[in-house]
Amino acid sequence: MLKAENITKKFNNITVLNQVNITLEKGEMVSLVGSSGAGKSSLLHILGSLDTPDSGKVWFEDTDISKLSNSELAQFRNAHMGFIFQFHQLLPEFTALENVCIPGWIGGRNKNEVEERAASLLKDLGLQDRVTHKPTALSGGEQQRVAVARALINEPAIVFADEPTGNLDSTNAKELYRIFKTLNQKTGTAFLIVTHNEELAAFADRTIKMKDGQLL
Repeated sequence: MLKAENITKKFNNITVLNQVNITLEKGEMVSLVGSSGAGKSSLLHILGSLDTPDSGKVWFEDTDISKLSNSELAQFRNAHMGFIFQFHQLLPEFTALENVCIPGWIGGRNKNEVEERAASLLKDLGLQDRVTHKPTALSGGEQQRVAVARALINEPAIVFADEPTGNLDSTNAKELYRIFKTLNQKTGTAFLIVTHNEELAAFADRTIKMKDGQLL
């Protein structure tokens, strides 16, 4: 489903990714582990089209995403990809339900259908009693679950998660990974999860280790 060929990236003349090749299959749950500075987040951002490589290509099914214009890329990303970050990035002035709906509204989907799906996702994540709460009224674990629902609202083929448990305690971290695993099995959505925690990485179907900008 997703293939990267010979990805190289430098920052300030320091090579952070060195001729990386990686393939992700449809419905696969993959963890990407390695020490800080190994290049994990840089690779995730390039695979998710949030950044561009200095050289190399990324293919999503039959689409070479490097050939898309900025507007085409934004639409493509919104339609096919979901994102979860260490910090939930929820908009404080909106309720949990509204935060989940935003990517669907941006994508031009039917307003009522988007709201129904958002409510269903929040219920699946145990937040049915929190839909009208704003982020400040939610715990850290609840906020991150809202971010998970938001990533899934457009039924993406793949969700990219960059250290999604980095701001959670161990109990909430394990619960979030169980949620990922359940969603992966239930919906067939692929997950690529960057983490430094190898215990949590073991939840995935496959673990890829990185060191010094290369896959081991």
